[in-house]
Amino acid sequence: MASAVNRRELIVEAAERSFSLFGYKATTMDQVAKIANVAKGTIYTFFTNKEELFDEILHSIIADMKLVIERTVREDKPFFENLYETMDALLEYRSQHELLHKLIQEVRNFGTQQAHEGLIKVEEAILGYLERQIAIAGEHGEIHSFDPKVISFVMVKLYVALTVDWNNLHEPLTKEQIKEFVRVFLAGGLHVRQQD
Repeated sequence: MASAVNRRELIVEAAERSFSLFGYKATTMDQVAKIANVAKGTIYTFFTNKEELFDEILHSIIADMKLVIERTVREDKPFFENLYETMDALLEYRSQHELLHKLIQEVRNFGTQQAHEGLIKVEEAILGYLERQIAIAGEHGEIHSFDPKVISFVMVKLYVALTVDWNNLHEPLTKEQIKEFVRVFLAGGLHVRQQD
């Protein structure tokens, strides 16, 4: 017999699969129960509603993204090298994570409020991390000391524009092209040039 922890994990995995396949709006607790192969009442043992289940999955995604970043960033590397390697790792993570794609699609096509709020939570976690790294890079003289909140916002919006918005109208850019555009648009203005 499966333990309570295993049933909970099974439900979360089933819910993530359902949200990834059908989106937030079309996912029901009945679908999650069917995918998890548990009674619907079992879900309510662990989660009071679909929103709480969705929130659990978002927290897991944010934790995963933080782990990806922590494994990538090294204090002995320059800011922009860490930034590019982090972008590579996050692009790879995002390309393998169907739920984020589905949420973006759902917001674009249907404007689902909960999907929109979920994406905002993910974006805020990334912004918070970037703000801290930008502040540190500014203190160390690696980049100009502009407002970290503004710079992180511009970086995330540029990243989204090049990885999501661009793809709606054009052939997707490669990782190398995305890094080059970030270098051209941001690094040129932020990078502190050493005196000759």
